[in-house]
Formats: sequence, C-alpha cells, structure tokens
Amino acid sequence: MLIESITEYAVYLLDENGIVISWNPGAQKSMGYTADEIIGQHFSVFYRPTNRAAGSPEIALKTAVTEGRFEAEGWRVRKDGTEFWTHVVIDPVRSTDGAVVGFAKITRDLTERRSAEQALRSSEEQFRILVQSVTDYAIYMLDPKGFVSSWNLGAERIKGYKTDEILGEHFSRFYPEADRKAGAPEESLAIAAKEGRFEREAWRVRKDGTTFLAHVIIDAIRNDDGELIGFAKITRDVTERSKAQQALERTREQLFQAQKLEAIGQLTGGVAHDFNNLLMVIQSSLSMIRKRVSDDSKLVSLLDNASQAAARGATLTQRMLAFARRQDLDQQMVSIPDLVRGMTEMLERAIGPATAIITQFPLSLPDVVTDPNQLESVLLNLAVNARDAMPSGGSFVISARAEELDVFNDHKLNAGRYVRFSVKDEGLGMDAATLSRATEPFFTTKGVGKGTGLGLAMAQGFAEQSGGRLMIDSQPGAGTTVEIWIPAAMSSRLADDTPAPQTIVPGTNRQPLTILAVDDDALVLMNTVAMLEDLGHSVSQASSGLRALEVLRREPKLDLLITDHAMPGMTGVELIDLVRAERPHLPVILATGYAELPSGTQTNATRLAKPFFDDDLEKAMDLALRR
Repeated sequence: MLIESITEYAVYLLDENGIVISWNPGAQKSMGYTADEIIGQHFSVFYRPTNRAAGSPEIALKTAVTEGRFEAEGWRVRKDGTEFWTHVVIDPVRSTDGAVVGFAKITRDLTERRSAEQALRSSEEQFRILVQSVTDYAIYMLDPKGFVSSWNLGAERIKGYKTDEILGEHFSRFYPEADRKAGAPEESLAIAAKEGRFEREAWRVRKDGTTFLAHVIIDAIRNDDGELIGFAKITRDVTERSKAQQALERTREQLFQAQKLEAIGQLTGGVAHDFNNLLMVIQSSLSMIRKRVSDDSKLVSLLDNASQAAARGATLTQRMLAFARRQDLDQQMVSIPDLVRGMTEMLERAIGPATAIITQFPLSLPDVVTDPNQLESVLLNLAVNARDAMPSGGSFVISARAEELDVFNDHKLNAGRYVRFSVKDEGLGMDAATLSRATEPFFTTKGVGKGTGLGLAMAQGFAEQSGGRLMIDSQPGAGTTVEIWIPAAMSSRLADDTPAPQTIVPGTNRQPLTILAVDDDALVLMNTVAMLEDLGHSVSQASSGLRALEVLRREPKLDLLITDHAMPGMTGVELIDLVRAERPHLPVILATGYAELPSGTQTNATRLAKPFFDDDLEKAMDLALRR
C-alpha cells in the first residue's frame, strides 16, 4: 500500500538480465505499456535506438552492479513513440549470499512532475526488496496515529535508527522539541488526512541529536472504502542543497558590497584628487607667504596654524586615495622585520606605556614588494586602533610568516608566494555587524573627533593595490587580528656591495632656467608658476596640451617642461610623446595627482606626485636635468 501511495515515481523490478518481472501503474502511466505487454520484455525497449546501439542499457546495469547504484537523467521512449525526459535510479537486488538476483528501478517523469500518478502493485516481498534497495530516501509507513510501522535502509541511513529501534515509536521524535510542543507532527498528519498530501521543508532530528534540513512528503493511505489506514512518508536530506543556496546568496551579497565599495572608491578617488589640487594651492601659497612675513609673530602663528590644518587635510585625502586604490606606490623590496624594528620607537610613542609590543618573525622571511612608507603608515594606524581598543593596556603582537597559495586558494588571491603580515590586539573586539562594516570608508565606532573611519579602509586599499588582500578576524571580548597578505619578492634584495644611489641636494649650483608649465587647473598652474619664479626661474605657462605645443614652437630655448597628466583633449603622456618627436633631449617632469596613469603606460619622464611643494619641485627638477 505504501508503494501504491507514491504518485510521482515509476517503480519496477528487473531480473539479473534486465528482463522486466514486475510493473506498477506509475510505470504504465509513464511508459504506456500494460503489465501484460511489458513483463518478460527487456527494459532496453524504453531507450532510443541510438542509445540501444551504443549499449546504454547494458552500461546502466553494469554500473549498478560495480558501483552499487546507477543514477542518470536522459531521454526515454513511450510505447506510442513519444519521448520524455526522466530521472532514473537503478539499484542491484542481492540475495543473502550477495549474488545479484535482479535490479530495482525507479523512474521519474521530469517533464510532467506533478501529473504522474503511480499506483505500485507489488507483493509484500517485492515491496520489502524494492524499498530496502532505495537508500537516498527515507521511505516508511505510519499508522493512522503516527506510529512507525515500516522502515527502510534509507531511513536508517538518514535518521540513524535501526528497524528494531524505531518500529512502534511515534514519528514525532524526529521533530525538534519546539516543533513537538507547537503540535507540528499532529498538524502535518491532519493536513495529509484532509487534503491527501502534506509537503514541506523543515528541520528534523537524528538519533544522535544532530539536525538536518529535510524535504518531507506525507501521503494519506486509504482503502477501497475511503477509510484512512495510515500514511506513506518520504523524507530526503536537503541540507547540502540548502547550504549551496545560502552560499550563493552570500556570494551575491559580497558582490553587491564589492560593487558598492567600488562605486564609493571611484567617487572618493575623484573627490580626493580635486582636494589634492586645492590643498596644494593652499599649502604652497601659505608657504610662500610665510617666507615673506618674518616680523609679525601673530600673523606667523596664524599662517603656521593654517599650514598645519592644510597638512591634515592632505593626509586625509591621501587616506581617501589609499582606500580608492589610486595612490602612487613607490614599490620596492622591503624586509618586514627590518621595517618594524625601524618603527619601534614610533610605535611605542603611539601606543603608550600600558601596552607591550611583541614581535614574532621567523629566522628566514622573504622580502615583500610594496611601498615601505605606505606600509609604515598602515602599521601605525593599526597600532593606534589597537591602543584605542585596549584602554587598560595589553599586548600588541606583530608577526609575519610566508605562505604559498595555489590557484584554488580560498583567499581570492593569485597563485604564488605571499608574506602574511599580522597584527593582533587583546582589545574589546567587534561583533559581526561591526566587523562587516569595518573597512567601509568613514565608518568608525570611536567618539566624535577621535577617528576619521579611514584607517582600515586605507589599509584595505593599500593591500589590494599592492596585489594582496586585507583580512580581519574579531569577536567581542576576544580581540582583533588584522592580516595583510603582500606578494613576496621574486628574488632576494640587492647585495650589500650594490652602489648606493647618489644623494641629490636640491638646487645645487643651478642657473636660472626657462621653463614651460602646463596644467588645466588655473589655480594649480598659477601656484606652480609662482613656486618656479620664487626659485629664480623664467616661466611660460599653458592651460592645455595644444597651447603647450604652440608655446614650445615659438620658444626655441626652453630648458624644461613640467606638465600635468589628467587634462582634457590631450593628456600629459600624449603631450610628452609629441614633444619628444620635436625635441628629444628636452627634460620633462610629469605631475600626477594620484595613480592615474593607465596600466602599462611607458614614459621616461621624471614623475612628480601631487600635491608637491618647492622642495619636491626642486628634487624633481634635479632628477630631470640629470637624466
């Protein structure tokens, strides 16, 4: 009766040679053959001629014998020649001595999932053999009051109870305690009895107390008089499917967050670039005014105060650019232990006497390829965060170790060798909600005026721009660990006998020069010209690449070209290429507000990062003139 109540599967038996020896109404409905027509026939009649010629029926039986099970989806043919797509399971039926005596075959019509009605008409022995052969589904019967009256191997595998342990027990023991108290078992039977069928996904409990997500179907079983005589229950463990769905949803959420942060980064980078130009004008103007004011102490104090405020604004914009991954990085091979040792005194001052700084480095650690100044800034910010998280003091551990990642790593990094640079505090830690927003720009849990909310955002941008990744692990009361994965250098550092770079003293013995300055920002251009003139040089100016070419062609005695890069119509790099064609030996300085040069751009011009001031300008001029 249990098999008769299952309406969505064709279930039948084959002998060891593949001859059909039993046939249920569900199979007749799916295939179109009556029992009299098909019993005694080989099951290959259900296959397409091309599949029969390829030996697919024989392969299916052989697979079931050698692997214990055959499962596949494919096209099958009904008696009337129409085709339908099926899900097929074949399990071997073995005698007590282990010999294969036949096969249990379950076929489901996936083209008409809800229309297939199966009435399984097998003897009690056939029912026992068939049901016991199915292990992916828990198939068992309940009496009208919900007590278990039959049990299959699939039920034993999924729920953990052996037959003699569960027969006669109420099926409510599979439900969590809260569901039992809420009357969920009784409700499911009532719905099945009233509507003929109950279907739901919910949590169930195994014998060992573990829970799993189950897809449950309960069908009411009635005799010919319509009297309820029990229930057929099918349970499938869908925990893994649910986990996969949840993982997909998490991936979508992560993609959304990444796209949101990328949009914020684009906006932040553009705003920071414009602020850099404005702050450069303010700072350089204040510097030149300061040189001309020497006898008014109050005015000097105000100028110094304004300069400090502008410098703080410049620092903020640099952090914004770091978050947006648009800062200029001076990448070189760096020894992390040496860098940390060189910062010890600075870190001790920043973190205070109540916190102990502990370093843990292996004897051998590869160098990394990064910007040492930016890495120092990141470490200093992390130290300040640790200090604020440990108001009563504690330990601040700085460590690093080498890691080799393959292409299948879980960190979303390219395969290769990395140094895992880590800082750990014993502070308050973060809950999941705070941790999820920790790297968002301007997000901070500190009080007003105690933080910009850009420290971790800057660290993340720096790590990604360096080819690595930032990872944070934190729990309330358990402290916080921040890891920065940085690509290891491909080779060791230069030998100690490598000639040291020549020290350049800005402005040494330089004669006045004739210089062409190019920038589309009128304020920046005016201040660049003012700084050059303040250094004693003669300056022509142009607000675009085209105007610069005009000046170049009427000024044959130019000594130096200084040009911005991001200009409409013609970029600085494009201008330099045209100037090189006409004056290949003219020294050139390319000024950039952030890492705005397209990847792979090649230019032999001296780079000058914005914002720049008179000392920076002099150093760049010396480099350009010495090339």
